[in-house]
Formats: sequence, C-alpha cells, structure tokens
Amino acid sequence: MTVIPKSLIKKHYLKYHKPQNFIPGVTPVKVSGRVFDQKEIEKAVEASLEFWLTEGHFAEEFCKKFSKFLGVKYTTLVNSGSSANLAAFSALTSIKLGKRRIMPGDEVITVACSFPTTINPIIQFGAVPVFVDIDAASRNAVPKLIEKAVSKKTKVIMMAHTLGNPFDMKEVQKVAKKYNLWIIEDCCDALGSKYLGEYVGSFGDLATFSFYPAHQITMGEGGAVVTNNPDLYVIVNSFCEWGRDCWCRTGQDNRCGRRFGYKLGKLPYGYDHKYTYSHIGYNLKSTDIAAAIGIAQLEKLPVFIKTRRKNFDYLYKNLKKYEKFFILPAWDKKTEPCWFGFMLVVKKTAPFSRLDIVNFLQDNKIETRSLFAGNLLRHPAYLNIKHRVVTDLKNSDLIMNNGFWIGVYPGNDKAKLRYVVSKFEEFFKKYSN
Repeated sequence: MTVIPKSLIKKHYLKYHKPQNFIPGVTPVKVSGRVFDQKEIEKAVEASLEFWLTEGHFAEEFCKKFSKFLGVKYTTLVNSGSSANLAAFSALTSIKLGKRRIMPGDEVITVACSFPTTINPIIQFGAVPVFVDIDAASRNAVPKLIEKAVSKKTKVIMMAHTLGNPFDMKEVQKVAKKYNLWIIEDCCDALGSKYLGEYVGSFGDLATFSFYPAHQITMGEGGAVVTNNPDLYVIVNSFCEWGRDCWCRTGQDNRCGRRFGYKLGKLPYGYDHKYTYSHIGYNLKSTDIAAAIGIAQLEKLPVFIKTRRKNFDYLYKNLKKYEKFFILPAWDKKTEPCWFGFMLVVKKTAPFSRLDIVNFLQDNKIETRSLFAGNLLRHPAYLNIKHRVVTDLKNSDLIMNNGFWIGVYPGNDKAKLRYVVSKFEEFFKKYSN
C-alpha cells in the first residue's frame, strides 16, 4: 500500500497554496479558477507514487462516481472538454449506427454564440452547421427557431447550456423525437445545473463536460462524455482509443472472452481483437493522476454548486437596479442553473459602451470575459465555412458587441463580491441623475 505523507502535503499546501487575504484594488477578482485544498494534492501524490500514469483504478472510480452523481449509466473520461465534443460527435458518424449515422453534408442545428470546439467537429467531419439565433437574456437558442431549422438533411441538435443556464430541453426533445434526431448536450459550463429537477447531461443521447480549471470542477485538463446508451458508450470508447474494435479498458485483456475468435474486415480469423480497428479514431484518454484529482473535486461539487448559485444571486440582487442600462440574465422556471458566470449586455440606449465599463472594471482589478466567440461566423477561421443560417443572428451580434461577464466561481467570497458591487456603484455615479 502506498504511504502518503499527508502532514508534509498539508504543510506544503498551507505554505504555497492557501488563499491569501483579499486586498481591494490590488488582489484580482477573477472570473474563474481552481478551488482546492490539500485533499487534491494528496490524491495527485497517491496516483503519482503508484505511477500507473495512464487510465487506471482512479479513472474507473471517477467514472462510477460521476455517473452516479448525474444519474446516467456510462461515463468515458477524456483529456479535455473539446475532446469530449470531438468524441461525442464522432460517435454519431459510426457505420455501426446504420442509416442514422452522420454523413458528410448532413446538417447539425446549433448556435453561433458558442465556444469553437462545440462547432469544430461538425465542420471537420464535413457536416453542415445550421445556426439559429439566441435569446438576448437567456443566451440560449430561441426555442421556436429550432424546429424551423430542420431540413431533410438534419441529423443532430448539438449546443451548449450557455454559462450554466439550461436551454429549453423540452422543446429540443420534442423536435428531436418528431424528426428522429440525435441530441448532444454540451454541458462543459453547466455541471450541476438542473432542468425539471434532473441534472443536465442526463437528457441527450450524449453529453459532454469539461474539467479545465475554469469549470465547476477541475482536473487541470480533462473532460467526459456521458450516455445512457450502451451502444454509443462502446462507440465513444472506440473513438477515444485509436478506433479499435476492442472494448477492454486500459491494462485489461480479453474482456469479451473472444480475443482470438473474431473474423472482422478482411483480417485473418483470430487476429488479435485488441489491435483490430473499426473506426478512424484518436487517443483522447486522460490520466490516472488527473482522475485522482477529479475524485477529490467531486466531493466538493455540492458546495461549489451552492456557492455559485449564492454568488450569482448576490450579484443579481445588487446589480438589478441598473437594468435600464443592461439586459440582465434570465432563466426558465423549470431550471436551476449552476452558473458559470454573471453576464450583462449593455443596452443600445445606454450612455456608455461595453468597452467603457469593461475597461473600468479591468482597471480596478475585476476580470471580465466575452461570451466566448460572440458570433463565430465573424471570426477569420469561419468566414468561408459551409453553413446555413435560420432568419438572422442579430442577438448573437448584440452579445458579441455589447456583452461581458464577471465571475461567480467559489473563489470569489463575499468581500470580493462587495467590492465588485461597490465599483459598479462608483461607475454609475455619473449616470445617477
């Protein structure tokens, strides 16, 4: 049994990593970041001393606990949320899905106000993204546009729960059922959010998560694909493990009991199933050290969720008085968001610009972020992609031009939030009359 020097780890944590006292105007108020203690370091050291390095028992433990938390059957651990999106989308291109597989030229309904790697797998495979506009307050797809976007070529609805705010899952499911479409939920910003009392990620055919330090829990790098469909689970694992047909886990042999009993493709009978490939895949696996850190983070997740909601509520309560200048966040009564950030959109009638207030906040050590790409179709990489737009993207452009968000992550305590509110008050003194 590996001996963990817990007293030394705690001493190290307290010396190098313990949160420092907040100094207004000096200490940055971040939008996101790691929140951890010696428990995560202990787990990382334990996994390091075992020196298995690739996926092992920590990865298995994390996947079981993550599945149980979400209420889903299967979790595949990967090396990033972007890889999770790649693996989830790739799974739906598998020949094993028959007529329902995605083919080049097929269409995928999504939004342009998004993070690039929600869209990139669609483009990279040769499918066609079909963009619908978002609501300016919820920052999610306008529900009535989703069915309007469907054509004879549509195969999938793939989009994110923006900043942790669940999109209209009921409408998406209705359209998907009517037209026999797949659903991929991008939950990278939404771990812990609920729709009708159930966690997001449990509604779609596939769902993706990110464990980058900005998100609700972190492994440093890391992500996951979840599903309740055993066939999709096997296909996802295949794409994450070089495309092989074998479903043995790392370090495992002959899980099927027929390792040398297959005749697949044009290979000779009995060719090693561990080295037989049914997909053109990748290596997207994570590591046991990352998974070990994730286990410690999962234990903190309920507190993280509660804190994010509390921080959001505090900002909403104290900034609502400025709603004549801003479009404030809005969410459906059926949802319980685990907020990724607190977003404000400067109204066109406001006597200041987004840059005016963003620069003021940044000058006062309050970090801000744009809503990722704003409108992806305005970026150099996407100017010439094959795509289709339903109606227009005027709200996506509005978010791009006038939107920004500030942090609600658990590292922002009450003192920091009070400081944020005080700086908004200072900024608006000139507009009080």
